[in-house]
Amino acid sequence: MHRFKLDLADLATTWFACSPIQEAALSLRMWTHPGHFPLQSAAFERLRPAFERLDSTLLLSLVGANRWIPDFLTPRPATPWPDFRTELAAVRALPPEQLRPELEQTFLPHGQPLPPVLAAGLADPDRLLARIADALEEYWERCLAPGWWPQARAVLEADLVYRSRVLAQQGAAALFADLDHRLRWTDGVLSINRRWTAWDGEITVDGRGLVLVPTFFARGAVTMINNDRAPQISYPARGQAGMAGPRPPATPHALEQLLGAPKARLLVLLAEPASTTDLAYRLGVTPGAVSQHLAVLHRTGLVTRARHGRSVLYGRSPLGDELSGHTRRG
Repeated sequence: MHRFKLDLADLATTWFACSPIQEAALSLRMWTHPGHFPLQSAAFERLRPAFERLDSTLLLSLVGANRWIPDFLTPRPATPWPDFRTELAAVRALPPEQLRPELEQTFLPHGQPLPPVLAAGLADPDRLLARIADALEEYWERCLAPGWWPQARAVLEADLVYRSRVLAQQGAAALFADLDHRLRWTDGVLSINRRWTAWDGEITVDGRGLVLVPTFFARGAVTMINNDRAPQISYPARGQAGMAGPRPPATPHALEQLLGAPKARLLVLLAEPASTTDLAYRLGVTPGAVSQHLAVLHRTGLVTRARHGRSVLYGRSPLGDELSGHTRRG
């Protein structure tokens, strides 16, 4: 069990971030353990031809049999929305003498030898680190950035908006309880219950700030392997079902009669904040068509909108919630 000790000052400096390089590194689990993340299966099958043209042997070697990934591939975000290349520069900046212990702590404690390609590469750690960073960059550019990240980013943005709302309206205890079933918040200590690990200890946040990072590639809350690193917890992102592709939601017949099918579907989807691009993808229509319907819903007070970073996110207003709820009960 990992225990993070947070005083009031630490709670005040707990913040959210999204990390493109974390998602790139953790998404390698899709190729080694695909059945663990079924909501991403369809999207990654579409990426398979591009992935198989990469240096896949090196990339797949970075994932342990228990799905662990070396810590240096998931550096703690420095800002809420870091750029992939900025984070990749942090990976490249790892002192070469630290590469061996980073790899060994991923594999050896669980009785796994270092994969041959990594073991052989450690004869020249500078070159191996460069090869790993280059392979990760190519994976991002050829697979994730063009065909997966734009939609993924929209879902992660919506997650952050939702979490910020929970924190503002209900406080830290409600936030941690809602993040994941593995988390427990008691008497100033946030615990991650991971029954399959023997590690047991306490991490004092001590003014360093705790960063909470949503991900598509974890089945529960997880943290870094090395507990000397600045505190960071990754948790399963909300709204992942939207990544499966266009799938119009089921809407109550009465709501469709009142608003028309397109606006009724949008109102149902906006139980969670979403961008125009995200909504268009999930409905299989153009962003322009979605914008027109959202404008009407906004003018009638059924949805709200707020800018988050470079995106405008829409969500149901209290009136929209009430209308949807009464229609469902009717």
